[in-house]
Amino acid sequence: MDDLKGFLDEKVMLFNQPSFIENDPISIPHRFSKLQDIEISGFFAAVLAWGQRKTIINKSLELMDMMGNSPYDFVLNHSESDLKQLMKFKHRTFNDLDTLYFIDFFSRYYRENHSLEHAFSLGYTPDIDAMEMLLTNFHDSFFQSPDAPQRTRKHVATPKKKSACKRINMFLRWMVRKDDMGVDFGLWDKIAPSQLICPCDLHVDRIGRSLGLIQRKQTDWLTAMELTRNLRIFDAVDPVKYDFALFGLGVLQNEEKAGLK
Repeated sequence: MDDLKGFLDEKVMLFNQPSFIENDPISIPHRFSKLQDIEISGFFAAVLAWGQRKTIINKSLELMDMMGNSPYDFVLNHSESDLKQLMKFKHRTFNDLDTLYFIDFFSRYYRENHSLEHAFSLGYTPDIDAMEMLLTNFHDSFFQSPDAPQRTRKHVATPKKKSACKRINMFLRWMVRKDDMGVDFGLWDKIAPSQLICPCDLHVDRIGRSLGLIQRKQTDWLTAMELTRNLRIFDAVDPVKYDFALFGLGVLQNEEKAGLK
């Protein structure tokens, strides 16, 4: 275990660098400095994180451009004609109906709240495994409007449906983790980094299994919990920093198979 910790710590240092930002969806919120702009653009970029990173970034940039590259101002002050422009946006199964509901939620939410942190802290407890409840509460709050389209629910995952919640956990890593490397933002204080759950995407899942950090056969919420509990053995305070190592190793492995390295 000591050898594996040393190996992973080395890879965290390799990948948790400013150079990581450019080719990752986290580059989208890094275009902004205002808290609310970072939150809104980051949430969209995380939710749209399907497929190749280059495509995710391009589609996120397209959406930000449709909002005048001022997402916070847009959700508060948009006109009907502004919303019609958004109806052209589509990424995979995320369509105009989903986009408009997200805008509606943010519009209602930010008129009453300063930060999205509050929505992710509903019912907060300091329990190390509180994230399951917090993500469930966020999902229920996000879709509490009677106008919420049923189809849009699939775009915001919840542990209640046994999802690994990869995209939401990635967004929370961006907002909560604190270090001096300049990649994650660390803007929120309520949730502790120790409570975060590792985003379990294809790269992380594959490398985690190859290193013996995941035994569960399927990939679901319990898999993400299993991986995170094993990572807490290496660092109980900041276990999700190892997302950089596992993800980075997975990307390198793919590039080597493709003959790019």
